[in-house]
Amino acid sequence: MTRFESAKEKYSRLGIDVEKAMEIASNKAISIHCWQGDDLTGFDNPDGGTGNGILATGNYMGRARTFEELTADFLKAASMIPGKKRINLHACYAIFEEGGWVDRDKIEYKHFIPWVEFAREHGFGIDFNPTVFSHPMMKNGLSLSSPDEKVRKFWIDHCIACRRIAQKIGEALGDKVLNDIWIPDGLKDIPADRLGPRMLLKDSLDKIFEEKLPNVIDCIESKVFAIGVESYTVGSSEFYISYAASHPDVYPLLDNGHYHPTEFVSDKIPALLPFFDKIPLHITRGVRWDSDHVVIFDDELKEIMKEIVRGDALDKVLIGLDFFDAAINRVAAWVIGTRNTAKALLWALLQPHETLKALQDSGNFTKNLMLLEECKTMPFADIWEEYCNRHGVPADESWYADIEEYEKTVLATRQ
Repeated sequence: MTRFESAKEKYSRLGIDVEKAMEIASNKAISIHCWQGDDLTGFDNPDGGTGNGILATGNYMGRARTFEELTADFLKAASMIPGKKRINLHACYAIFEEGGWVDRDKIEYKHFIPWVEFAREHGFGIDFNPTVFSHPMMKNGLSLSSPDEKVRKFWIDHCIACRRIAQKIGEALGDKVLNDIWIPDGLKDIPADRLGPRMLLKDSLDKIFEEKLPNVIDCIESKVFAIGVESYTVGSSEFYISYAASHPDVYPLLDNGHYHPTEFVSDKIPALLPFFDKIPLHITRGVRWDSDHVVIFDDELKEIMKEIVRGDALDKVLIGLDFFDAAINRVAAWVIGTRNTAKALLWALLQPHETLKALQDSGNFTKNLMLLEECKTMPFADIWEEYCNRHGVPADESWYADIEEYEKTVLATRQ
């Protein structure tokens, strides 16, 4: 008997169908953010760089500088990650022909056709994000909530253009595209007016979402604070959840770095499931604040996946990633974070949720606690190894040798 067969037998004693769990995990797509490969620099700003609430720290060698470099790095990472994949794409990654640059309020689907062709060739889906930061039209740190109508219109037009691009991407790929709006709007010090900017933001969103686009899944992403806006964030959790609750085709996106350290997205998922038929996620790892560290196989990641599985919500929760670390090998960061996300999903699918729920409902909390603890030492590693083998990717740390070779032969030449 192999180690996998032995592990499979042990899980079966708990009523768990390992083969079914692996099949479900294989078919659940993870949307991998393109911006880990270049520190969210993008292609539409000749000076590059980030700002207005976005910051990638570090200066490791080999940052991708072009579409060709970024997609090559993405494919290298994808070759080491099991399961279905999507590309999470920001608007600043528009591809312009020579002399064909336009500002963000004028971008069109044609500027993303290379991404669509790349995704189609490799069997990836695409998700989309307006890029409402790192731009001269961020005036006093404000965009969609700006009292300057010229500024506000620029960003409204940008978000409308992005929704139309997402629609065209969906049409081209025969898919629905998640379109996520996040803005860094807020104030560094104590605000004199908290309501006014939120009324302007509400009006902006109403204008942005006015056009019905059937291939677009619209969502809005809150944050507790950002760099330079520590005292007041316009797009707070309460504001966006209230907006989404009153607009049936708009959803609140949960980023687990965007809340107070004592709040947990794993608890927010079952709180929203009774009211929303879709819950988009951005999975990251905050260290003391929204620092977007590489995702690790930690307790909160496992709890997030457990709540998705427990709530029978795999078709409702859209799993995306959002971290960027420029202090380590960027391709390795993609692999580590995405493999951990896939690993946590498979781990959650191998828990005896029905048994645990029955024990809770019957008031048998002692046996419930015992079983929860015993599950922690189940032979999950043997199931993960078999899962990776079936997907043709390395099952252990051997993948890192390929990354080291890629760094020597490809990334180091970009200096």
